[in-house]
Amino acid sequence: MRALIVDPTAPGRLRLGDAPDPVPGPGQVLIEVRHTSLNAAELFFAERAAPGEVIGFDAAGVVVTASADGTGPVVGSRVVGFAEGGGFGALRAMDAADVAVVPDGVELGEAATLPVAAGTALRALEQAGSLLGRRVLVTGASGGVGGFAVQLAALGGAYVIGVAGSEESARGLAELGADEVAIGLSGVTLPVDVVVDTAGGDQLVAAYGLLAPGGSLQSVGWAAGHGASLPVGSTLGSPIPKTIVSVYNGAGLTDRRAQLDRLLALVAAGRLRVPVGWRGPWDKVADAVEALGNRRLRGKAVLDVG
Repeated sequence: MRALIVDPTAPGRLRLGDAPDPVPGPGQVLIEVRHTSLNAAELFFAERAAPGEVIGFDAAGVVVTASADGTGPVVGSRVVGFAEGGGFGALRAMDAADVAVVPDGVELGEAATLPVAAGTALRALEQAGSLLGRRVLVTGASGGVGGFAVQLAALGGAYVIGVAGSEESARGLAELGADEVAIGLSGVTLPVDVVVDTAGGDQLVAAYGLLAPGGSLQSVGWAAGHGASLPVGSTLGSPIPKTIVSVYNGAGLTDRRAQLDRLLALVAAGRLRVPVGWRGPWDKVADAVEALGNRRLRGKAVLDVG
């Protein structure tokens, strides 16, 4: 099959090439991939994967072989799913439990953005508990996870503060549901109940300092690329604990189909928008990698396969 394979000599360490066809197991479906989505995690794994490996998490397409055990969608179904690796291939074998049928009216390219970015945002907010009437701060709000987190927090009844790195990045956040838009954290002075942090580093430290007693910081990403140093005593002295919680939306902890069904229903109803900042054929993956790696991407990058 054709696939984006890891190549240390290629721009972005990914290039279009050939890879073996996947062979589905008894509880797996085989999907003809039409669209995939680029996430920051793929940039991380492209630096560490072996040459020729097919990485990628998100994939949307059409079922060409149903699962041998009779579970999962039938041949011809439009589906989207998540798996650890293989999403950058023209064919993909996926556990039937990790695949959801895409409703009529939801475009497959938009569906391909949901598993990692929207799923992680949803997971972070669910870990934070009830959002109704609470103040939720989202760092990196113009990014993939951040844009979905702003919308989902607003749908949960929160007062949402979207934090961006520049005026240009901040454009459109109000339309996504942010009640307040800030350029950096210096302008945010009132305490918040929940932080969804995609930045790490100094911004994580500053955001932790804004937490009200009992608040939680959901640590999603580390775009800063450097460490975080909390001031001495900053974690002490509160009778109601503040917490930093890691967010993991991987296999074993998430009912993937139920999560995707929930997100797809919101998109189908027009309640959840898919912010796409870059879209193009998969042989232009280097352009998408450059936009994401240099933080020029506003929203998600969609790669059209074939």
